[in-house]
Amino acid sequence: MKKQITILSISLSLLAVGVNAQHHEGHKEQKMEHAKKTKTGQADPAFQQQLEKVYQASLDLNDAFVASDAQKVKSTVPKVEQAVAKVDMKLLKDQAHKDWMNYSKEINSSLAKIKKTGSIDEQRRAFSTFNYALYKSIKDFGIGGETVYYQHCPMALNNTGASWLSDSKEIRNPYFGDMMLKCGSVKETL
Repeated sequence: MKKQITILSISLSLLAVGVNAQHHEGHKEQKMEHAKKTKTGQADPAFQQQLEKVYQASLDLNDAFVASDAQKVKSTVPKVEQAVAKVDMKLLKDQAHKDWMNYSKEINSSLAKIKKTGSIDEQRRAFSTFNYALYKSIKDFGIGGETVYYQHCPMALNNTGASWLSDSKEIRNPYFGDMMLKCGSVKETL
């Protein structure tokens, strides 16, 4: 009987140690997963404020696309370009710095394509690329706590689908304008 109690005690002790180790390992994995998902811990608040200005400028671009006005779209691009130019990537370190360099390259390339063409359809294709790069930037670095809605229309761009960022849950589709203004849904809240 004494031997069985000793074996039971040892078994319970080992079980407790194992559960405790699993708990700590699980907690460690959660922290690592969170760090992979977001670089906001690496983003200086000044960087986040600068990125927030890019986002704010992009909302005017959204409105121009909702109006389906290619000239208005072109005239709005410089405001977004200026906001991007004011983002100081030196505020980021290591991988976050490299990520922003890639995102900003894609953002600037898309804006150049939008400005270059007079075709609203071609502008919208470039706008889709712009939005994805800006979405990744905001998701990775944050913009100081402001709520951003990542919205998607599966019918945009000849049924290949396209997404955009909005400051409202209300759908105002920049890929169709008045034709299908309410087509789409909120896919993520940042």
